[in-house]
Amino acid sequence: MDLRFCVNVLEATLRPQLLIYTAMHQDYAEECVGVDRPVMSESSAGYLAVKRLLAGDRGHFGCLEHPQISFSCGFFPHSVMQQARTHRVGISFDVQSMRYTGRRVCDVADGDVDWEDVFYLRPAGDYRDRQGKHYTYSDSQRQADAAMCCLAAVRYRDALLAGLAEEQARGMLPFDFRQHFVVSFTLRSVLHFMDLRAKLDAQDEIRALCELMWPHVREWVPQIAAWYEANRMRKARLAP
Repeated sequence: MDLRFCVNVLEATLRPQLLIYTAMHQDYAEECVGVDRPVMSESSAGYLAVKRLLAGDRGHFGCLEHPQISFSCGFFPHSVMQQARTHRVGISFDVQSMRYTGRRVCDVADGDVDWEDVFYLRPAGDYRDRQGKHYTYSDSQRQADAAMCCLAAVRYRDALLAGLAEEQARGMLPFDFRQHFVVSFTLRSVLHFMDLRAKLDAQDEIRALCELMWPHVREWVPQIAAWYEANRMRKARLAP
C-alpha cells in the first residue's frame, strides 16, 4: 500500500448502535422514543441490532441509515475517485477539482515538491488484470512513466504562465494525479461501499482505501462490524 494514502475521521454520530436500536424500537413501540428513549449500553444496542435486524439474512438495513460518518481521505489517485463515485452508493463527496488546486503541480515543475507527492504510479512489481492475466510492471517502465509525469508538470506550469485557464491546463496531466477528498456515509452506505470495493477483484488502490477506512468503522460500530466481517466482508454481496 502506498504510504502516502491516509484516511481520518472528521465527524461521526455518537452512540451509533444505540441510535439504530432506538429507530428499530420505534417501529413496534407504543411510546414516542423522543420522550421515552431506551436506556442501554452501546454494545448491548449493537448486539440487539445484529440479532433483530441483520442475523439470519433478514436484510433489514433501513435503520442503518440513521448514523453517519465523514472521512478525510488524502493522496489517492484520481482513478480511486472515479471508481468510488460509480454505482449508486448514497454517499456525498467534496473533491479537489484541479481547477483551483494546481499549485502543487507547479511546485513539482519548479523542483520544490517530490513528483510522487502529486502523481501516483504503482510500484514496480507483478500484477494481474481484471481477467486474471499476469503481467510485470518493471522499474524501467516506471522510471519512464515518472519522467512523463514530471514533463507534464512542466507543461502544466508553462501553460498557466502563458495564460491558459486551469480547467484547460489540467487536461495535460496524467490521469492518476493525487486527490484529497471528504466523503460522508450513512452506516448502510459504508457497508454497501465495502461490498462493492473491498472485494478481492477490486482495483488495488480502492481496496487500500477500504482497508484504511474499515478500522475506523470497526471502532465506531464494533458489534455490527463484527457481524459484517463474519458474514459479508469481501464476498461481494451487495447491500439491499
